[in-house]
Amino acid sequence: MVKRTRRQRQAKALRRTRRIHRWSGITLFVFFFVIGVTSVLLGWKKDSDYLMPPTSRGSSTELAEWLPTDRLLTLAQTALRDSLGADYSTTIDRIDYRPGKGSIKFLFEGHLQEVQLDGATGEVLSIGARRSDLIESIHDGSVLGDTVKLLYSTVMGLATLVFTVSGFWLWYGPKRMRK
Repeated sequence: MVKRTRRQRQAKALRRTRRIHRWSGITLFVFFFVIGVTSVLLGWKKDSDYLMPPTSRGSSTELAEWLPTDRLLTLAQTALRDSLGADYSTTIDRIDYRPGKGSIKFLFEGHLQEVQLDGATGEVLSIGARRSDLIESIHDGSVLGDTVKLLYSTVMGLATLVFTVSGFWLWYGPKRMRK
């Protein structure tokens, strides 16, 4: 049996690492591209009115002066139906309270529309599309369902770790071999 030198073992490890790095990159290129693009868009969501409507200011930041939530929900559902038509679901997905701004956002299931109301008066402050929610669901894989999201997140997280470690070794390994 031929005994390998330390340098030969290091060179073999570098070749193996390079192969893993290359094939992982080729295999997952599209997914990393999508994650990169959606990351940039999500980073800009609060600075772009196209991606997410700006949070409007209501008349009062005192919660004690606000209308009851069920009344605000009814007003939001009516505003959505009157503005966009009966084709849009009025089933509530989530409510985003913004006491510091005096407003409350209602988000509905099955579409990207939100309704913002003045918490104290119930006046409609804005109705707009939250495109950032779609971008987020593409980014995290939830657009394909919860099971796929879990698998996708796991694979992409592990791939990021593999790229980090193998990339470091591809940078550091040759330096170590020269010593």
